[in-house]
Amino acid sequence: MTSPDLDALGRHTPWDGVRAVVAGFGVSGYAAADNLLFLGASVTALDETTTAEKAEKAELLETLGATVRLEEGATDTLPDDVDVLVTSPGWKPSAPLLAQAAARGIPVWGEVELAWRLRDPEHAAPWLAVTGTNGKTTTVQMLDSILRAAGLRSAAVGNVGRPVVEAVMDPEPYDVFAVELSSFQLHYTQSMSAESAVVLNLAEDHLDWYDGPHAMADYAGDKGRIYERVQRACVYNVADPETERLVMEADVVEGARAIGFTLGMPGVGMVGVVEDFLADRAFIEERSTTAAELCTIADLASPAPHFVANALAAAALARSHGVSQQAVRDGLRAFTPDGHRIAHVAESGGVTWVDDSKATNPHAAMSSLQAYESVVWVAGGLAKGAHFDDLVQSVRGRLRGAVLLGRDRPVIAEALSRHAPDVPVIEIGDGETGAPMDRVVDAAARLAQPGDTVLLAPGCASMDMFTNYAARGDEFAAAVRRRLTGD
Repeated sequence: MTSPDLDALGRHTPWDGVRAVVAGFGVSGYAAADNLLFLGASVTALDETTTAEKAEKAELLETLGATVRLEEGATDTLPDDVDVLVTSPGWKPSAPLLAQAAARGIPVWGEVELAWRLRDPEHAAPWLAVTGTNGKTTTVQMLDSILRAAGLRSAAVGNVGRPVVEAVMDPEPYDVFAVELSSFQLHYTQSMSAESAVVLNLAEDHLDWYDGPHAMADYAGDKGRIYERVQRACVYNVADPETERLVMEADVVEGARAIGFTLGMPGVGMVGVVEDFLADRAFIEERSTTAAELCTIADLASPAPHFVANALAAAALARSHGVSQQAVRDGLRAFTPDGHRIAHVAESGGVTWVDDSKATNPHAAMSSLQAYESVVWVAGGLAKGAHFDDLVQSVRGRLRGAVLLGRDRPVIAEALSRHAPDVPVIEIGDGETGAPMDRVVDAAARLAQPGDTVLLAPGCASMDMFTNYAARGDEFAAAVRRRLTGD
């Protein structure tokens, strides 16, 4: 059988005869399988696990003609007759299905790559794309809020919100998409050409996914793929030279501009902070001599430096799309971050309790810690191969003490011992009696003094002890309230 010309396929071409295998049957995998079926492809979906929700979705797709296998061993062997493999983002290239596809020369797409190919050429909404180690979701949601304030039909999609393929196939066309992309998603994306894109920052994360001695370089390389074929603006972080390097190395559409964002005074072609204002010196005609006010720091939900940086990145992307200064201000004023992001829990006896459970790697934890003067740091969990030496060296002068929990707490304890030996550390062991977070909160309360912030910024993933970072944050907040109310 002759293999189809995949590059000739799109939204309005028949996919009859295309044999597609979908690896993974989570949210993005189901969306890919469902829409491939709709287009007429022959679809086989494979996953090692099942849930009631997956089983229900599998039954629906099977009635439409798909083959779905949800069982242990289902992903061991790639079927014989395959034209394209569409993978869920968390799958490593070394996974059996993907390794077999590579060995046989079968194209491997991510759901984002599929979505890009399925855009409606008559209503191809531009993509404003966001990646980075930290701040992606907040920035994309800020951007979406700005775009909506401008009266545009926008959606936050990708690694947040709806799967991209589902959004682009919506029968009611969008004006623009705010697209959050992880390094995993970008790894399997080859043809995307965003209108504008940003890499917010780069730091150690997911190094357990990138094998080998060049793990960090490979991770950065995947992040940098977001700049390839950018049409208008490559937005970079002035404080993180690696992001500018990725811009300089990218093959962009002629005329695309490099736009920096900075917490300092912006140079020409940048957005930044002038006194208490977010200011634009990139998207105004008189940028060589003046700056345009976008909003005040007081307009934002938090004055924390990393939050302000996210707002600047979102503003730069929106301005590259032609959004007005007023819409930037109105959108940022209206934005409220999701829970577990520098969320105020309580204040009592001069001690403030803050939940930033979303800080799941050292870089995010460092950004959070730098927003407070004197901190009792609550940290630990799954380190994912990351190191904490740079973090501790940067924030040791702010630490009143540290309370550590989770499987990889020794990694953090050792970094504290090396670089902040005078900081008192309390480790909460797995075998101790009582609810872990109650013991954490009690320990933190013993260390805290009036004027301190007890900050849950774990620097680690949560799955060793909790369902996810949200459950960890909820447990922390509940334990704080129990202690303060005596319940």
